[in-house]
Amino acid sequence: MTLRRILPAVLACCAVLTACTSHSADGTSGGAPPTSAAATGTPSATASGPADGDTADPSEPTGTGTGTGTGTGTGTAAASPAAPAPKRCRTSDLKASLGPDHPGAGQENFALVLTNRSPRTCSLYGFPGVAFVDGAGDAVTPDPERATDQPQQRVTLAPGADAWSALSYTDPAITGVTTVTPQALLVTPPDETTSLSVPWTGGKVSNTGKASVPRVSPLRPGSGA
Repeated sequence: MTLRRILPAVLACCAVLTACTSHSADGTSGGAPPTSAAATGTPSATASGPADGDTADPSEPTGTGTGTGTGTGTGTAAASPAAPAPKRCRTSDLKASLGPDHPGAGQENFALVLTNRSPRTCSLYGFPGVAFVDGAGDAVTPDPERATDQPQQRVTLAPGADAWSALSYTDPAITGVTTVTPQALLVTPPDETTSLSVPWTGGKVSNTGKASVPRVSPLRPGSGA
């Protein structure tokens, strides 16, 4: 066989061998690379964020404090705090006065009035302290009793507003007790230690503490007129 006949046969065999080696073991063509996630735009299994998927919606507030937003989760907005009660009236905020007598059924009935003369709103709660005194400021009768059977209430006083306590006692002429005529009343607002002096115009008062003992009620709104 001549060289010209052998050479074409050898070249044909080489072409067959090259084609055979261009296929991979899994039958895919070796000319194209394997398809990857990055090449197709499909996200991989580890690119989806936290495993539980509990990510916040950026359109919702995430705080759970005292604002009005509800945020994520179970937190709720706190209620608005109630407005604080006015501070109590101090002696320096007030003016004391004595209303006229309104006698009835053997009783003498006066109104002890406390007026807010300050520019601020304040409040009173409970009983005023009351003492009958002479010109020197010394007590001339036992302390009046308190009407503890009557309910107490908080009285809020705007500037210029009044609160009053009923001062009543049986006419000493009916009970026959010894008497004294005080010069003034010392009126002490609840929870205060400084008193206000009011001229006493009610006449004779029992000084025994046995009968016709004056009695004061808790403070209430108004002037008692």
